Amino acid sequence: MSRTRNRNFPWWHQQFVDNGYRITEPRQAILKVLNKTAGHLSVEDIYHQVHKRYSNIGLTTVYRTVGLLENMGIVRKLDFGDGRARYELSKGPQAIHHHHLICKNCGKVIDYKEYLDNELKFVNKVEGLLEKKYNFKIDSHQLSFYGLCEKCK
Repeated sequence: MSRTRNRNFPWWHQQFVDNGYRITEPRQAILKVLNKTAGHLSVEDIYHQVHKRYSNIGLTTVYRTVGLLENMGIVRKLDFGDGRARYELSKGPQAIHHHHLICKNCGKVIDYKEYLDNELKFVNKVEGLLEKKYNFKIDSHQLSFYGLCEKCK
């Protein structure tokens, strides 16, 4: 085990160390915002929350950092069909596996965890078939259903 591993560090700390990246104040600030939010934040949403406390962190820094976090697998990029990428942590206490219901009218996003056992059995079977047929290693998936929420229907 690496000497840098320590139970007092957040779960993402070792990924920075393993990839040779420093854990800078802007990176920590962005990860704090993502860690305390159960929702799906755009880069602009993250920037506004970070900027309240750290006025020296600019929007460009947030874009670059979120891109780095995505490449490192610390955050997951989500596309809800509205032209704005959203992000959530890929692990940690806020990152409970879930899927999405997306209202095509108002854009409301509902996370749901019900029926995951049934869905995962089906998805795992499909993933296995796709991996075999296309010689492709699948490491994650996103499942979203689009329609109208209770208020819009």
